[in-house]
Amino acid sequence: MEKAILLVDDEPLILLALRQDLRTELGPSFRYEIARDATEGLEAIEELDAAGVKVVLVISDWLMPGMKGDEFIELVRADHPDVKTVMVSGQVEAEHLDRLRSGGTLDAFFGKPWNVRALMRECRRLLSSSG
Repeated sequence: MEKAILLVDDEPLILLALRQDLRTELGPSFRYEIARDATEGLEAIEELDAAGVKVVLVISDWLMPGMKGDEFIELVRADHPDVKTVMVSGQVEAEHLDRLRSGGTLDAFFGKPWNVRALMRECRRLLSSSG
């Protein structure tokens, strides 16, 4: 089964940088899908599911137009409990981050700007533990 990594952020340059970093680190083993907001992210997951592609990792911003990243991650995990989740954000309210962590919904958090090597190492670790 083909596997995908979904990147969700309202800043196009962030999406491009993340996708390039992941492609460089992980190579062609995954599809790298992007979405500009949470609603588009949920639609992308539905389309990938319908095409038989398994989303194994979601990397999301928190502050986006419409639905915030914490609500998005909770919705993703409700339907896909095995998906690994990472939040990369320059602005996140501590209570939202704490709720995700205490609920076991968020696997990792990185502030913007992030350390590329640390983020890639964590993504590789999460993917290796996803089976």
